[in-house]
Amino acid sequence: MTTHRTADEPATAPGGGLVRLRLGIAYDGTALHGWARQPDQRTVQGDLEEALTRVLRRPVALTVAGRTDAGVHATGQVAHADVPRTVWEEQRSRLLRRLRGVLPPDIVVHSVEEAPPGFDARFGALRRHYVYRLTDADSGPPPLRRADTAAWPRRLDADAMATAAELLLGLHDFAAFCRHREGATTIRTLLALDVAREGDLVTVRASADAFCHSMVRSLVGALTAVGEGRRPPDWPAALLGRTERSGEVPVVPAGGLTLVAVDYPPDEELAARAEVTRALRC
Repeated sequence: MTTHRTADEPATAPGGGLVRLRLGIAYDGTALHGWARQPDQRTVQGDLEEALTRVLRRPVALTVAGRTDAGVHATGQVAHADVPRTVWEEQRSRLLRRLRGVLPPDIVVHSVEEAPPGFDARFGALRRHYVYRLTDADSGPPPLRRADTAAWPRRLDADAMATAAELLLGLHDFAAFCRHREGATTIRTLLALDVAREGDLVTVRASADAFCHSMVRSLVGALTAVGEGRRPPDWPAALLGRTERSGEVPVVPAGGLTLVAVDYPPDEELAARAEVTRALRC
């Protein structure tokens, strides 16, 4: 009897076939036009796939946990790639060092390992975690944090923002906070949306099963409207009943946003998680 594997499932038989690699990635998104490859633009995917192809001497295609927008950073991005097992065995001890030699300095691969069976960087993820940093200091962000901290022109009431954030938690249709994509759902489970002030720094931490396009920056934008006193704390949650993006919601600058972590289930649950998520998202 002949068995068939799906396109997302590499052949991982010892001694031959393909092996799936899990990559841990960080980048400064300031000069990058987002994750996804685009013609005539520098992107994370484009630079990484070119570097991997050069080092491994064969075409490499990446699947990512979360496609970040232009200007957004990452310290905990995750991607996977399927490569011949013989190539992996030959390169594994020196792959990180060789990638460092060919990648531009604003992109770093800090880990590469053989993924467990059933691993899918995108569909296997349980949670994505983002941090948005902004400062309302008159002087703006410190020089060494200017790339990942947005300057805010008005003083913010972080307590009012935290009250508004709590009302947004749970399973909702976040269409009012998302840029429309044909055929894509805007229903998400927002697991955490925390606001904290430390001196002149206001930090918003957001966690969800997944985020739709521009959702985090729109959520933070709605919270800043509350923080400035232009909207009451219950205003952002009142938008959850909408079925399309709200023009009233400001979108904060991309440079303050960083993807900091992606969570996955235990190895034995990876395949089941990917199957369930693929059915919901596709």
